[in-house]
Amino acid sequence: MASPSKRSIYASLAGDLAVAAVKLGAFLVSGSTSMLVEAFHSVIDSVNAGLLLLGMRLSARKPDALHPFGYGMDSFFWTFVVGMLIFTAGGVASVYEGVEKLRHPQPIEHVPMILAVLALSFAFEAFAFLISWRESERGRPELSRRRDRRVSLVQFIHLSPQPGVFEVLAEGIASLLGLILAAIGVIGTAVLGWAWADGAAAVAIGVLLIVLAGVILAESKSLLTGEGVSKVILDGVRDILNADPRVSKIDELLSMYLGPDEILLAATLAFKDGTTAHQVKEVSDRAMAKLREVEPRITKLFLRADGG
Repeated sequence: MASPSKRSIYASLAGDLAVAAVKLGAFLVSGSTSMLVEAFHSVIDSVNAGLLLLGMRLSARKPDALHPFGYGMDSFFWTFVVGMLIFTAGGVASVYEGVEKLRHPQPIEHVPMILAVLALSFAFEAFAFLISWRESERGRPELSRRRDRRVSLVQFIHLSPQPGVFEVLAEGIASLLGLILAAIGVIGTAVLGWAWADGAAAVAIGVLLIVLAGVILAESKSLLTGEGVSKVILDGVRDILNADPRVSKIDELLSMYLGPDEILLAATLAFKDGTTAHQVKEVSDRAMAKLREVEPRITKLFLRADGG
């Protein structure tokens, strides 16, 4: 069965391919620049989905001598590549097309058809976004759910280590906003007589894509450079470690994502007087079993005893 991340990507890919075809056909008939930019946007989204799937496939390789902790960060790397593609082929190209249209405005024909295409595209994108959002709910950290914490959409995009989820969600928001901007541009030029509106909408869509690229690049860079887990998960880990009567305090607790589904934890614990080496090992084994029970992504745990 496909993971929540893969289901999100497959839903997004199907929607993007359908929307790209419809938008491109509408551009060929109408000549609307904002429609062309939107078609570019959907094509790029489709390519991005393919790159995310490639990253997930490569990250699933087993550890070896060269990569003893596995290849999980491949997924983060290919998400970074997606961010660069959105910035260059999406944002910068869209701004350029919009500026050209502002310099040489042209009338827009077949307005009812364009608006119908935009409405249909919005429905496709909204459906794909809802699927991605539901899948993201399934992928929330178990420790977070146990503590009954609600996480907003913006917080989830920032905290999630799942590129196949947070990138698709962020891209879905940008797609919906881009369609609204394209509709405003078409109506402004064709109905209200503002010759600049269609070009301005294309520029706005390009700026939106650049902002989206910035978010994706920042999040993937953070994961690539050793981002730790959220405070919610660390608090849950502390609760489990402190629950053992032989632990007097936690001196240090470090974490890092080795991949979307792999977390490394390292803790320095102070044990009560009289705790033997064998008991320390028991604490470690019991803690690992309990942590894996509530948060299966914790695959590596290193405990160090630091006095009594």
